Amino acid sequence: MESVLIKNFSAEELEAWVRSLGEKPFRARQLFRHMYARNVGSWDECTDLSRTFRDQLRFACSLDALEIARVDKASDETTKYLFRLRDGNHIESVLIPHPPSYTLCVSSQVGCALGCKFCLTGSLGFKRNLETAEIVDQACRILRDPAIRPKITNIVFMGMGEPLANYDAVIRAIRIITDMNGLAFSHRRVTLSTVGLVPQMRRLGLDTPVNLAVSLHAAEDRLRNDLMPVNRTYPLDELMRACRDYPLPTRKRITFEYILLDGVNDSPGQARDLVRILHGVRAKVNLIPFNPHPGAPFGAPSEERILAFQEVLQKARLTAIIRKSRGHEISAACGQLAAKCAVPETSPCRDIDIGT
Repeated sequence: MESVLIKNFSAEELEAWVRSLGEKPFRARQLFRHMYARNVGSWDECTDLSRTFRDQLRFACSLDALEIARVDKASDETTKYLFRLRDGNHIESVLIPHPPSYTLCVSSQVGCALGCKFCLTGSLGFKRNLETAEIVDQACRILRDPAIRPKITNIVFMGMGEPLANYDAVIRAIRIITDMNGLAFSHRRVTLSTVGLVPQMRRLGLDTPVNLAVSLHAAEDRLRNDLMPVNRTYPLDELMRACRDYPLPTRKRITFEYILLDGVNDSPGQARDLVRILHGVRAKVNLIPFNPHPGAPFGAPSEERILAFQEVLQKARLTAIIRKSRGHEISAACGQLAAKCAVPETSPCRDIDIGT
């Protein structure tokens, strides 16, 4: 029988579990601090716990929910981590440089069920949801590198999978990530991206004040139905109503992600449609030129078309940023995550020291 993944526990559940082992409740607070604030890699590092209790922990639970199978680093310093899960599945996380800091992009599912036509992850199909421990541990394993930890300023749920389709585990992970006794990231530094699962969006705004990003990619239903099948369930009118109703904290805006596909959704008229549907929403737009991958039926627009699209939005007084994609050469850019294979940690492909 597999041992318990201890990072699945909330702080309250951890206390109850520690009590069940016959230990005092304050031991749970010690464990929580060791797992996250100190981010230990072994119970042997917890010298304020008795040897007997440490032996009990080794027998009863697993500190780590996943292991690093491979690390690839691009010339632009983008770093992609392939993680092996206990059941043999794989997921990917990406460390994105914004000198002098980094953003960590984490996954929430193995594969994805939503089938967006431009996304390589979606072409793999859906295998399963990640557990809370498997989500949080992506951050914990990467943060163990002392050279990287102080530079990671933001965490984004924009990796493999749809975060709101794994709602409970993702919310629990966010609470650990933002707990001052956990990984201690500010809510302002955590962003969750969704294709627009409207019922879960309405819950999210009440459960946590983290930043919201909505993957839009088309401003009329016919095209969005084709690109993103989820639109047939939650069409644009319903999605935009949920965005207008979203309980945004003061001075926050919803980020709308718009992948520009050459000749598909990148005309000035389509930019004007985007302006129209965003009316009344506190919004900013990230324009993302398509990142090609094998078998994709799309291409990236020319710089001229991208700038013309941006100009329409800016003239309507919308903040519109052209997002520079990173990590193309290691398939780590937006929409390219696939976790296709793993190699042993001794492989020559593993080209950087990740400080385990």
